Amino acid sequence: MPNADSRVAVPAGERQYHIGLGPGELADYILLPGDQDRVERIASRFDSIERTHRHREFASATGEYRGLRVTALSTGIGTDNVEIVLAEVLAIADHPTFIRIGSCGALQDGMELGDLVISTGSVRLETTTSWFVHEGYPALANYECVVALEEAASRLGHRHHMGITATAPGFYGAQGRPIPQLPIRYPDLAEEMTRQGILNFEMEASALLVLAGLGGCRAGVVCAVYANRRTGEFVVGEGKDRAEAAAVETGLESLVVLAEIDRQKAKAGAARWRPSLWSQD
Repeated sequence: MPNADSRVAVPAGERQYHIGLGPGELADYILLPGDQDRVERIASRFDSIERTHRHREFASATGEYRGLRVTALSTGIGTDNVEIVLAEVLAIADHPTFIRIGSCGALQDGMELGDLVISTGSVRLETTTSWFVHEGYPALANYECVVALEEAASRLGHRHHMGITATAPGFYGAQGRPIPQLPIRYPDLAEEMTRQGILNFEMEASALLVLAGLGGCRAGVVCAVYANRRTGEFVVGEGKDRAEAAAVETGLESLVVLAEIDRQKAKAGAARWRPSLWSQD
């Protein structure tokens, strides 16, 4: 059966070209790590695994976690990859919820290696989203996801910060990292973001937040601090493992919280969650 729109130019059918998944193979609650190997480490925490799949850099695992059907699906690095994943997930799933679990570089005083950052929104330094929305369009996290991530990190006792992220289209020049072999245009970019109160640099959040919002879906972001841009420190060894584990645990717990939020909304007949619903049982 040919595609309805010839401009799409991908093989026809419901199984998606890059992620290799079809309808029914994704849960409604989805964790999005960048690293495909992180999917396996997330799935090791599931109570049961329904299916796994890997195609290119897009690895996935769907299973059950504390009675909730969940999926972990890697995006690879960068907003261009996030665009592919979001477009293909939205083609086969009905309004899923997304939580990105990633890593980042901290920009503000008082932030330490291994801390978590919960994004309330992101500066769109990338251009992927400009193919979808106006340059001034904001990249905002869904408030229910922000609340769920805050609750999850607090329950688990993970030190965390909350605020605005900057999403860059690269790791070196795009984040103001000097490269001896190459000139960069904005060597003071990190300092500029710091002055504006931006908490961290990473490379995927704004695309997730914008595209999920356009698709009518909830999305949130939690990142572990792997680098301190003010001191030049970078996490290694067991410290890196602990930081990743904190982000994974917080992401999974946030999905449990979001499922409870959804249950409370359904019971109250409410379209949107509000704090007073939490006590209604």
